[in-house]
Amino acid sequence: MSVQYTIRFAPAAASGSGLAVALKVSGDHAIAAADQADPGQVVPRAAEIAGFSGKSMSVLDVLAPHQSPFDRLVVLGLGKPAEITAYDWLRAGGKASSMIKRAEKVTVFLDAPGLEVDAARAVDFATGLLLRAYSFDSFKTKKADDEDKPAKTVEITIVTAHHASASAGFGFAEAVAGGVNLARELVNLPPNVLGPVEFADRARALEALGVEVEILTETEMRTLGMGALLGVAQGSARPPRMAIMQWKGGKADEAPLAFIGKGVVFDTGGISIKPAANMEDMKGDMGGAAAVTGLMHTLAARKAKVNAVGIIGLVENMPDGNAQRPGDIVTSMSGQTIEIINTDAEGRLVLADALWYAKERFKPRFMINLATLTGAILVALGNLQAGLFSNDDELAAGLLAAGEQSGEKLWRMPLGKDYDKIIDSKFADMKNSGGRYAGSITAAQFLKRFVGETPWAHLDVAGTAMASPLNEINQSWGSGYGVRLLDQLVRDRYEA
Repeated sequence: MSVQYTIRFAPAAASGSGLAVALKVSGDHAIAAADQADPGQVVPRAAEIAGFSGKSMSVLDVLAPHQSPFDRLVVLGLGKPAEITAYDWLRAGGKASSMIKRAEKVTVFLDAPGLEVDAARAVDFATGLLLRAYSFDSFKTKKADDEDKPAKTVEITIVTAHHASASAGFGFAEAVAGGVNLARELVNLPPNVLGPVEFADRARALEALGVEVEILTETEMRTLGMGALLGVAQGSARPPRMAIMQWKGGKADEAPLAFIGKGVVFDTGGISIKPAANMEDMKGDMGGAAAVTGLMHTLAARKAKVNAVGIIGLVENMPDGNAQRPGDIVTSMSGQTIEIINTDAEGRLVLADALWYAKERFKPRFMINLATLTGAILVALGNLQAGLFSNDDELAAGLLAAGEQSGEKLWRMPLGKDYDKIIDSKFADMKNSGGRYAGSITAAQFLKRFVGETPWAHLDVAGTAMASPLNEINQSWGSGYGVRLLDQLVRDRYEA
């Protein structure tokens, strides 16, 4: 269960007790609020003994500091002031959160000598606190006797000269963390708990934030001609759904931004079944849909001044007697026909109909889809960056910049006519797999056939949405990757 933080900003510490966290930059600078947190000047000697210099994300932990009103003092290093980024402030908040442990009351002193702190940085720090607080253990009924048991609720006071404006901006931190943690929760939930219908219900819950939500059932999708998506779902006893989430925060006549997510709640591979080893990870094959849902939460919760639509195709890919076969030919909503070569190349089939639906109904300014689409992207990029494919250089540049700013990085991959030829079919307009080589590129070429002239980007998040490296702001299997990235893009380039 995630720890619940009550966070407030103040000009000074209300009282001296519990845990104090004081920031420090590298070099000879003192810690923040040294006169309050360390009146006995314990830190300089302790730092010398420990070799602590304030290096980025390093800590000096002092128990029962002499003459201090606090029970424990943690000094958190930020490194060189000129090199500290917005993402580093998130990381610092996460690192501070990791040091709380059993403390129920925490005072954080932000305004370190040599460091310029403004309200935005204070809010970033608070966001990092909230992101690190998330954990997924609701299905555990027992804990080891020696396991560290953190407090269920923690009162945190962040002391800074910019307390008033930081307080006013704290809703932003809650909105972002709420969206990321929602995406994490969806990815982490077991597949017997989160099927297509249950996922659609989670999307509908965003109505409480002012999001307009429609749920298409199998009947409506069949009427619309979504043969590609329905073909994936036909082997499962659980019916498919498509959730359409609209946030209307911009001008009434302004075309929306469209975000589309692959929501394969569990992927066996179908008839082209996957190896048994690690198949349990395929509960996370809906990471793209989770990110879109989390993003819509964030946009609505912070009342973003933009029109946005989130569309998620929700299916389960199972090897039933009624399942789709290699060799089948299906007709997509666009009218284009697709020869099924590999039933494990199913996510692109779901996205084909979802992209076409988004394009035709909403006429969006752009479309960005997110999908745990290919293992090939892991071969290319590992799990440190997601693959970016786009037909629009301006949109791609915006995404790359947002990736650098948010720390959710992207690497642009190629598209081209020669790659597109690989998925031409002898029997249909195209085939759903071009084979092993250039697998992530040919998957993107497949999707490109369903976007027309609309500016579009495809993010292959197979390596980043789940089981990505743990860091200061995330200790969860499901990372929530994409929520902060896309929110950054919206704020930087598209919000009124």
